[in-house]
Amino acid sequence: MTICATEDTMAPAGPYGGRLTIAADGSYAARLARHDDAAGSWFPERWTLSGPEPYAVPLPGTQPEEPDSSVLPLTDGRVLILRRVADRFTVSLLYPAGPGTGHLIVGTVATPRLTLLPPAPGGTLAYALAPGADETTLWLVHGGAGGPERVTRIPGRCTGGVWLDRVGRLLALDRELDGRTKTVMVDLERGSETGPLLQITEESNDRLLLADPDSGLLLVHSDAPGHGRLGWGVLGSSLPVRFPECLRPTEGTIMPFAVQPGQMLAPESCAVAFRRASARGTWLGVWRPSGRQLRQYPAPEGWLTGTGLWTAGGELLLPYATEAEPCGVARMAVAGELVGAVGQVGSPRPVEPVRLPGSVEPVRLPGPLEPGVPVGSVTPVEAVEPVSPPETSPPRGAAEKGAEIVQDAVDSDNRSTASAQPQAMAAEPPCIPGHPQTCRPVPLQEAPLAARQTRWSVISGPVRISGGGCAAG
Repeated sequence: MTICATEDTMAPAGPYGGRLTIAADGSYAARLARHDDAAGSWFPERWTLSGPEPYAVPLPGTQPEEPDSSVLPLTDGRVLILRRVADRFTVSLLYPAGPGTGHLIVGTVATPRLTLLPPAPGGTLAYALAPGADETTLWLVHGGAGGPERVTRIPGRCTGGVWLDRVGRLLALDRELDGRTKTVMVDLERGSETGPLLQITEESNDRLLLADPDSGLLLVHSDAPGHGRLGWGVLGSSLPVRFPECLRPTEGTIMPFAVQPGQMLAPESCAVAFRRASARGTWLGVWRPSGRQLRQYPAPEGWLTGTGLWTAGGELLLPYATEAEPCGVARMAVAGELVGAVGQVGSPRPVEPVRLPGSVEPVRLPGPLEPGVPVGSVTPVEAVEPVSPPETSPPRGAAEKGAEIVQDAVDSDNRSTASAQPQAMAAEPPCIPGHPQTCRPVPLQEAPLAARQTRWSVISGPVRISGGGCAAG
């Protein structure tokens, strides 16, 4: 499972569509849900995903929650909640306690803004970013010896947040400094040492959307080709970042949210799940670097858009919530590039056709949808970075920069979509387990200007941009 973070901590306004955050090991999830009453007040809700059937447990407090509160599930079943109180934030732990809700105050952080990062590997620590005018403070809000602890201060304004390993040592952040955004890496084991990770050119704005620790696959967004594009690269590789045409939609937005785990040292074989949203609706997309296609599939009704868990067995789990079924998970068995079926978690034979929420007869998905076919209802989606529509000619000034984007001839006719219950505890564990030795990655800006003809670039030529390496196709 891989999760990428956004700056937005506000829950959607829909009664069943609150943002869902999945724990590091996929055992639990948490979100803010709305009461089915006239006031539509908010309350925390924990989902259990590790059993045969998903189920939700409400964790209401003594008063309704504010919609800008944020929650994060831990692997021990407790839910961390971050609440704004005047000019500071309170950090608390919630857990089921008989018929009520147990509540443990962890501490407070005096800052005007605090954003939770995605669940850290291991599932017992929680980090948050407090951006300021000239620097950003990284906080350990849960897991320290005596409440929230300041980890480090990083010059510039940091957003995002992607974990690069399985032990919670290497954290990637998108840092805006001197008018440019680049991805930097924070080594939490070496005194929070900060260094560059992603810089395609000196002038480009480069963001890391998603990373898979097993294969090293990175999904990035950059304007190095002249306008905003989604691309992919490999952590620690000297090969350039590539920008496939199939990840360049003609309308709407496209954003990755999960990568198939277990593909050790095989980034080109990793399947990546995307959400695609436009004025006509929301789709699920599946793409592999070696496949050179983005295949579209209908999203389940009530899908908590942009949320999903890819299991080691190759199944993509999509949480959904509807009025009839407020806690459900649709299972999509992915074999190669094709989705075999959609069903409820716990089905004895997930590859057989099963009923989708709201359907009358069993539904089988023999293959991907044709591009442009509307699926489901219109669901507005706020993307971290919108993907710009394609341009018919290189942008003005590209010749002066030495940029030359070579279009992929194969993509023009490949039917692709045109185009990152425990008991109450009085104190937290006093120590953190040691991390094994980890090799430092090689920054992507060290890639050569021209890529060699490898199995990833045998069809498409490279994009030659002075100061870095990136390729189309």
